[in-house]
Amino acid sequence: MKSTFTFRKINWSKKTLLYLFVLLTAVTLLASCKKENQPKPKQKNHRTEIHRILDKADFLFDNNKLDSAYFYFDKAYSLCDPKKNTNYYVYSLSCMAEIVQLKGDYITSESILAKTLPYLKSTTRPRYPWFAYTVMAQNYHATFDYNNAIKYHIEALHYIISKGKKASTLNKICSVYRDQKKYEQAITILVLLCESEGVYKKNSAIDQIEYARTLDNLGYCYFILKNPKALKCYEESLKIKTELKDEEKIMYSHQNLALYYQKTNPSLAKKYAKLAYHKSLQLKSIFLRMRVLSVLIDCSEGSELKDYSLKYIKLTDSVNTSRQNKKNQFALIKYSSKKDKDENLLLKARKIENELQLQRQKNRSTISYVVLSFSVFLALFLVYYLKSKGKKEKSQAIYKSESRISKKLHDELANDVYQTLAFAEIHELDQKENKEKLLSNLDQLYSKVRNISKENSLIKIDQNYSKVLKEMISGFKSSNLNILINGFDAILWNEVDKNKRITLYRVLQELLLNMKKHSNATLVGINLKKTEKYIELNYTDNGQRTDLNKMNLQNDFQNIELRLLDVKGKIKVDETSTVGFKAFIKFPI
Repeated sequence: MKSTFTFRKINWSKKTLLYLFVLLTAVTLLASCKKENQPKPKQKNHRTEIHRILDKADFLFDNNKLDSAYFYFDKAYSLCDPKKNTNYYVYSLSCMAEIVQLKGDYITSESILAKTLPYLKSTTRPRYPWFAYTVMAQNYHATFDYNNAIKYHIEALHYIISKGKKASTLNKICSVYRDQKKYEQAITILVLLCESEGVYKKNSAIDQIEYARTLDNLGYCYFILKNPKALKCYEESLKIKTELKDEEKIMYSHQNLALYYQKTNPSLAKKYAKLAYHKSLQLKSIFLRMRVLSVLIDCSEGSELKDYSLKYIKLTDSVNTSRQNKKNQFALIKYSSKKDKDENLLLKARKIENELQLQRQKNRSTISYVVLSFSVFLALFLVYYLKSKGKKEKSQAIYKSESRISKKLHDELANDVYQTLAFAEIHELDQKENKEKLLSNLDQLYSKVRNISKENSLIKIDQNYSKVLKEMISGFKSSNLNILINGFDAILWNEVDKNKRITLYRVLQELLLNMKKHSNATLVGINLKKTEKYIELNYTDNGQRTDLNKMNLQNDFQNIELRLLDVKGKIKVDETSTVGFKAFIKFPI
């Protein structure tokens, strides 16, 4: 036997629905608790390994093996979690940016440093953000963006806790002022640095070298402004470097003195230039030798000038070749590093994907159960809600219909019935005149009851709709009232929506009833017209002009407007006319 199931027979009480809701909530909470209690995979902390790699990278950097240093800094960076290893993350990127900067690629250096910006304030040691901002400022200085260079040097000052680093940063700011030709501003700061006690410790070689660099900067500014104090600064700087036996820095002092004496004492300038040249040969630095050769060329004449010029050209060609080779080698290291990083990321992504897949399989049954429970609950709730709503709307519609019919019966029949009964009680019905009058009154009552019945009866909207509509209209004709209709047969009513046909029927019925009750018209014209998208109705009568603001008429026209609103139609009454009543009705097909 085939079983049948219908929702209509289910009577879901509020208590039953409450139980279902509580059950669904409990299942959902149980599933969420189960998910939260599942152990999360432990993330490996690479802190020890990162520290070991950075030590190796620092060693290579200090020994001027920049390409290898970059490789290990990049390796450390790939192991860093920016939130857990913030210090190492910022330091690795800053060192990579500095190496790229030393290679002359300032744009790449800047893009690397941009990764550190969100984490600079999260570092626990001030020297890391100071270092990052310093490298950033040097990038702008090298690209002649002096304003931004000073801006980021000032940012670096906010993270300085030692006087030595502060002096170093101020010295770099003065270098920017010097290139901006703001010599007076640079001198003000440099003099302050030189005269302040405790800035440069005498027992610290690093501080003394920084002090000598400050004197060189100050001497250069005095030299440009043709201040004789320049010589004292250069000589004092040379003395400090000689005591520290820093050959490279001594070479720079000889170069400065050569430039200082170039115009006033050419022979002494040449002597210092040759000393600087010999130092560059000892240091085996091609770049330093080129700088010194450029000074020697300015200080030499004749065959020496030619000899130094040829050496300079040869060194320039050698440097260009060497730079290109190193550039290619460095690019290969960067590519290899990027390739390793991509492979590591791919492996991590696959591992995470496998873990997620496993987690999905574990949770699939629970999620399916929750979704199914929720769907069943929702379906039952919707059935209950729609059923309750339908009952309520049906009850309201019945009540409104009954109230309307009751009011109409009272308004139109109560008085006539009372008068008819009173007439029957008072007059002798045996008399022919009284009998005929009673029959006439009863006939009028019957007509009114029949009209009310027709108004509320079902409307046939089948193929004979046009005929039914005409019959309803002809029911209002009398010996004193003529109704002219036009265009009814030109419309294919089967193509018009059923609800719109019913609406048209009721609207015409309301208009004719209002005409009969209020205007006493003798002629009515009804013209129907179908356009591409609309059905248009023009209604005209020659009755008495009525005031639409009267209560009864207001209610009647509100009924018409509400009916038309249901089918997206509208009615427009001609209020300018002084005779009769005119209305224009329009609704979409």
